Amino acid sequence: MAKQLDYHTLREIFTRFRDRDPEPKGELEHVNVYTLVVAVALSAQATDVGVNKATRELFKIADTPQKMLDLGEDGLIEHIKTIGLYRQKAKNVIKLSRILVEDYGSEVPNSRAALQSLPGVGRKTANVVLNMWWQQPAQAVDTHIFRVGNRSGIAPGKDVDAVERAVEDHTPADFQLHAHHWLILHGRYHCKARKPLCGTCLIRDLCKFEEKNL
Repeated sequence: MAKQLDYHTLREIFTRFRDRDPEPKGELEHVNVYTLVVAVALSAQATDVGVNKATRELFKIADTPQKMLDLGEDGLIEHIKTIGLYRQKAKNVIKLSRILVEDYGSEVPNSRAALQSLPGVGRKTANVVLNMWWQQPAQAVDTHIFRVGNRSGIAPGKDVDAVERAVEDHTPADFQLHAHHWLILHGRYHCKARKPLCGTCLIRDLCKFEEKNL
C-alpha cells in the first residue's frame, strides 16, 4: 500500500484526468433511474459489457417496477441468465421492484439509507446511483478503485470502506463529482490488475506504485 499523496499532487492528478475526459460517464446502459438501479445490482461480480448485453432487450419491455413485476421472475431470468448469480439477482430485482411499487409509489428514493434497504442494493450500488443519477459526490469503490487507490497513493486503505473515506477526505472538492468514474476508468483501461500500462500512463510520474511496468 502506497502512502497517501499530498494535496498538490492530487490536484495535479485529477487535473490531468479532467483535461483528458472532462465529463466521464459510467458504462452501464440505462433509460431511467429505475433501470440504473437494476443494472448496477446486476453488475455485481459481472462485467458492464455482459450486463449491457443482457439488459438491452430487457429494458425495452421492463423499464418500470410494475412492468418488471408483470414480466415476473421466470421472464426476467430468461433475459439475464448469461449473468453470474442470475437466479439470486432475479429474486432481488423482483423484490426491490415490489417494494418500490408498494412503499415508494414506483419512485426510486434518493437517500443512501433508503436505497440500501432495497434487496440486492449495497452501499456501492447506492453510491453509484447517487453519483450517476443525482449528481452527488458519492464514491463507489470497486476492485478498480481499490487497486488504483492503493497502488498510486491517491486513496490508500486496507478495505473498501477505508478507500472510500480516503477518496472523500483527500480528493479536492471540485473533483469529487467525477472522481469515481475517473478512477474506475483508469483502473479498467490503464492501471490493470496483471499488466498495468505504466509506459503510457497519464500519471506515472506522480504515482507511488513501486513495481511500474515500464
